[in-house]
Amino acid sequence: MTYVKKPDPVDVCIVGAGATGGTTAKVLAEAGLKVVVLEKGPRMKPENFSGDELKYVNRNYLWPDPKISPRTVRADEQAEAKRFQFSPTPQMVGGGTVHWAGWVPRPLECDFKMHSLHGDIEGADLADWPITYDDLEPYLTKVEWEFGVSGLAEANKYEPRRSKGYPTPPLQPTRFGKKFYEGSKKLGINAFPIPHALITKPHKGRTPSNYTGFWNQYGDPGTTRSSTLTSFIPEALATGNCELRTGCHIREVTLNKDGRAKGVIYIDLEGREVEQEASVVVLCGGAIESTRLLLMSKSNLFPDGLANSSGLVGKYATFHEYAFATGLFDKELHDPLYGFAGHYISGGSMQFYETDEKRGHIGGCILAASQVGHPINWVFPDRPEWGMAMKDADRDFYNYSMKIGIILQDLPQESNRVDLDPNVTDAWGLPVARITYKPHSNDIRMANWMVDKNAEILEAAGASKTIKVVPENSLTGNTCHQHGTARMGNNPSKSVLNKWCQAHDVDNLYILDGSSFPTSLGVNPTLTMMANAWRCSEYIAGVHAKGREDQHSIGSK
Repeated sequence: MTYVKKPDPVDVCIVGAGATGGTTAKVLAEAGLKVVVLEKGPRMKPENFSGDELKYVNRNYLWPDPKISPRTVRADEQAEAKRFQFSPTPQMVGGGTVHWAGWVPRPLECDFKMHSLHGDIEGADLADWPITYDDLEPYLTKVEWEFGVSGLAEANKYEPRRSKGYPTPPLQPTRFGKKFYEGSKKLGINAFPIPHALITKPHKGRTPSNYTGFWNQYGDPGTTRSSTLTSFIPEALATGNCELRTGCHIREVTLNKDGRAKGVIYIDLEGREVEQEASVVVLCGGAIESTRLLLMSKSNLFPDGLANSSGLVGKYATFHEYAFATGLFDKELHDPLYGFAGHYISGGSMQFYETDEKRGHIGGCILAASQVGHPINWVFPDRPEWGMAMKDADRDFYNYSMKIGIILQDLPQESNRVDLDPNVTDAWGLPVARITYKPHSNDIRMANWMVDKNAEILEAAGASKTIKVVPENSLTGNTCHQHGTARMGNNPSKSVLNKWCQAHDVDNLYILDGSSFPTSLGVNPTLTMMANAWRCSEYIAGVHAKGREDQHSIGSK
């Protein structure tokens, strides 16, 4: 590989054009900074998307190709790491916002002070966030209104204060959503329409057009879904201050002699190495890939990986295992639920979110009613795999089934981490990410308690049979959420980033994806990630404004 002519330096180089990369690009470009966004994958268009189940679920149309970009996973240091597409997200402009179902509930105040609430937990590494819910609330509101979110304020009686309602009303409940509300009411459970990153009435030039259930894992052929592919990235480009480059495989963050970030080196589609210099480098590739890049960026100053003087880069990884109960309804007693119609998620509860010692675990999480999937890949545990038995099961239960699932609030552990696999490389010859992960006993207790509650709601709604799916001693990889590998905090010896997600070791390097989370949430993290990226981007725009040369002092501000 040979270098091509260097591009001109810019104010900010952003690695990754997903949820947080798109948010960061919008805020900084609109603030007048010259920005380059580097994305590994392509920039697709709505007309590229459809409801083709085989294309999206079975053939990696959006997902990373495991032959080109593999990962490995193991339960502990003694186990051999196996190739497995652990926690995959689309590597393309828009990132996870292209494929997601888009449920975007807010976190609760307790999420930011887990150590203060619970102290030291054996086998876990709890830490308080260096920010509070109140610090983040204005930015949660900004994302909801600029991005486009549907919801119903005050329907969730456990939601903390909000300065503004939602820009568009909630989705109407699906048939399975009505079953969820029915079961919840019988049990005295507060249920509400889960906020979604989609619009239900015209918003910012977009028109809702598609209420299909072929949504989760699919691209949106219309303008209903809120995605940075079709919103924040185009808005950043429209300023004239932002350039988007696709097909960029990042291999290193480079340093100046003074130890500050100089820029990044990437491999382009021609196989050539290109160095993009910038005054500020922002990583938004997701907790796994951002960690991988830091660890690949070794130097004399950082022999264990960039910004890793604490030795904590990659550690305290959390992943939000999805666990659930499936309910089967007797078709002689119930109308069809038609889960493929309406939307993927419809109705949820946060009644069991905060700690209750009677449950035998700390923390809690959101639970949500959903469809069971689509005809080829629908989720029916123990479903016969062939012949007439499979046909009978599909005929009898596909339209008479639903799930209630949870976003498991897993506890951070130093032993759960991301590092570089010494034996496996990607198609570019670079070491791949190796995930070492084993659930904490609190995770298992929470999963079992919550899924038991899900089954109870299904039974109250009339399900004749429930089937529970929970993690046991290892993660199944049923997750697309990543956090914690570069946690933020006030003490440089116990964290990688400060409260502005600025590296303690490198004052012009920021990580604005979920890597910064000191603990996982009990809700989907993307809204919080985007709000935090917006908050930190305003700080970057103010401190690193064009022409400012006092950047060496910012670490103490």
